[in-house]
Amino acid sequence: MAARPHVMPATVSQTHSRAPPFSKRTLAARRRHSSSSVPLPQQKRPPFSASASVTTGSETKAKTSQEAEPLPLPELPTNESDDELLRIRHSAAHILAMATQRLFPDVQVTIGPWIDNGFYYDFDAKEAFSDADLKKIKKEMQKIIRKKLPIVSEEVTRDEAKARIEAINEPYKLEILDAIKEEPITIYHIGEPGSEESWWDLCAGPHVEKTSDITSNAIDLEKVAGAYWRGDETRPMLQRVYGTAWKSKEQLVQYRELQKEAARRDHRLIGKNLDLFSIQEEAGGGLVFWHPKGAYMRHKIESLWKDIHLRGGYELIYSPHIAQQDLWHTSGHLGFYSESMFNGLEVDKEMYQLKPMNCPFHVLVYKDQKRSYRQLPQRWAELGTVYRYERSGTLQGLFRVRGFTQDDAHIFCLPNQVEDEILGVINLLEDLLSKFGFADYEVNLSTRPEKSVGSDEVWQKSEDAIRSALARKGWDFIVDEGGGAFYGPKIDIKIKDAIGRKWQCSTIQVDFNLPERFDLKYTDSDAAEKRPIMIHRAIFGSVERFFGILTENYAGDFPIWLSAEQMRILPVSEDHVAYAEEVKARIVAACPQARVTVAGGERLGKLIRTAEVEKVPLMCVVGDSEREAGALNVRSRTQGELGSVSVEDVIQRMKVMNDEQLSEF
Repeated sequence: MAARPHVMPATVSQTHSRAPPFSKRTLAARRRHSSSSVPLPQQKRPPFSASASVTTGSETKAKTSQEAEPLPLPELPTNESDDELLRIRHSAAHILAMATQRLFPDVQVTIGPWIDNGFYYDFDAKEAFSDADLKKIKKEMQKIIRKKLPIVSEEVTRDEAKARIEAINEPYKLEILDAIKEEPITIYHIGEPGSEESWWDLCAGPHVEKTSDITSNAIDLEKVAGAYWRGDETRPMLQRVYGTAWKSKEQLVQYRELQKEAARRDHRLIGKNLDLFSIQEEAGGGLVFWHPKGAYMRHKIESLWKDIHLRGGYELIYSPHIAQQDLWHTSGHLGFYSESMFNGLEVDKEMYQLKPMNCPFHVLVYKDQKRSYRQLPQRWAELGTVYRYERSGTLQGLFRVRGFTQDDAHIFCLPNQVEDEILGVINLLEDLLSKFGFADYEVNLSTRPEKSVGSDEVWQKSEDAIRSALARKGWDFIVDEGGGAFYGPKIDIKIKDAIGRKWQCSTIQVDFNLPERFDLKYTDSDAAEKRPIMIHRAIFGSVERFFGILTENYAGDFPIWLSAEQMRILPVSEDHVAYAEEVKARIVAACPQARVTVAGGERLGKLIRTAEVEKVPLMCVVGDSEREAGALNVRSRTQGELGSVSVEDVIQRMKVMNDEQLSEF
């Protein structure tokens, strides 16, 4: 069966949801922001002069990340922006299954949806598909496309569908049929129904009208991966064939170039090459080890996060990593989310649970004392480490892990404070994300689903408050009607990276459920006890995943303020090492945040090449002329050669870069 995708494939990056993810729906909406996209550090650099004496370069104004020039990239259509492309990809999935069964008649088909950049289909085959098999299947797909076969829909009764499935011995389709609640049952045929070359599948659509609506040289089969049927490890392991499809050959070529660029930016490779972090299999999959350089960068990120929150009126709290299981029963997590939780631990004959989320802990802090309306809003933020079970086959670097730190915060407020609080969160997230150069967002508002908790009045007021907050901010957004969680409306915000990929990071979720479950109250001005509104929110989603996004966005060329090593001083000879060490000491004494090292023991040319490979933002050569002038010969990875700069000027620039999170010298 080819149907709309409800579960992201194993290779898709993990998004750490802020609030309890009881909603089954996935948002697909877009927002266009007027600001420039994320900058890519300049890759073509002028050669560094190894001369010990260089004339003073021209003055270069320091720029924040969002002011730098973005990398020019082709704009490729998406499923959301181009309905025809979505139909092409869905039909390509059907053609893939048809071609595969023509070449391998014993193969059984299961499901085949479209996905972000193409499609996939899951097969039950006795033998593993080889690269040679994929080439044969692609060739057969192109033959089918060129035949200009019609793609025809047909509605049948459930009994008729069952009879047809049994006739071709497709047990997976029978299971899919049982899961379809609507009637009549829709079947899509490739080729005239009943003809010898016709192939059909259960499907809700949509599709192109005929196979030749697909450009035969604009499709490709990319890889094969394992996938359990229905995502259940106790069910058969299937072979998932991934493909991509575009409207033209030119788009396919552009997509391949972007894929090459994405591979060059792979955070796992960069993290290893720059010695930032690792996943130690001896300790277990999905558990991140932060090495000294990466740990320092994480420290910088978390320190900035804390500073911005404290300035924004938040208070910091800390909570345990474990709690009794009764707490998770009360919160509803064990009832709705147990598959993503680790097994319980017995402690003193009582069952405890590693926390998958921080929300219930913040609720308990609120309940610790009586609250008055005068005390609200309460804004509490925590960088809280949580633990979630992920199947080993789905783990992916920093993007999908089993232990991670959420940049959590919860706001407890009055109903008439919701709008101002949401606007405050939006302003805060823009302030924080802009420090890393992210200025192009997509905003999605999800409204009340058919099944929900809370009164009509409180839902309407909350949705109106969110709309008003977005209007006051001047941000466009798209509404996903009925796509909210059962416990409240929410905003999801995606950021766009340097090569145009979208990453969901920030979430703002209004919650009527947890205050009800935990019987939260405040005393109002009329002395009556009333229920507060709870707002869940995160900016990064998780520190680990956000660091992975940053690594790929910058391709390892991190802005100076964030780098674990900001400047490397390169002595021309051993005679200049003492001056280099003196300069380092002066810089660090005046600017403790500065990360400066002195290299030596090698020829200058080799020192420069090593610094290039290790992506050190600033390289400073010192020789006789620099020592006499009390200066450094400075070269920036992103700005090129800056010439001779006095030590005092370097100190002042380093202070400004670190204090104001500037990306350039």
